Amino acid sequence: MKIALIAHDQKKKDLIHFVTAYRPIFAEHELYATGTTGKNIQESTGLDIHCFQSGPLGGDQQIGALIAVDQLDVVIFFRDPLTAQPHEPDVNALLRLCDVYQIPLATNIAAAEIMIHGIKRGDFHWRDIVHQTKEQG
Repeated sequence: MKIALIAHDQKKKDLIHFVTAYRPIFAEHELYATGTTGKNIQESTGLDIHCFQSGPLGGDQQIGALIAVDQLDVVIFFRDPLTAQPHEPDVNALLRLCDVYQIPLATNIAAAEIMIHGIKRGDFHWRDIVHQTKEQG
């Protein structure tokens, strides 16, 4: 699976701890992240992560572009709901794209925990079926 990892500044440590805790699962997948978040996770876990620009500089939009061309399977985005974000329109666009393209999205650690266990069990096979249908049709 192709998994995007994003975190607002106040949630970066939480995401690093989360990825560290589930490192063996994440190590089996292709990882993408916005700039600072990705670099911090790489430094802490040694995982290979494709890093885009930081969120405010267009990283959210770069991840959104992958969603729009069916190149991402899951998004884990630890949002800070208590702090105004200068790039909030970009964040909203990313969340909208996840809904439009049926991309599972976890915006907090509780949802991410459920999602990572689903990934481990292989519960996201419906994405493979969708891809096969598109290739045949």
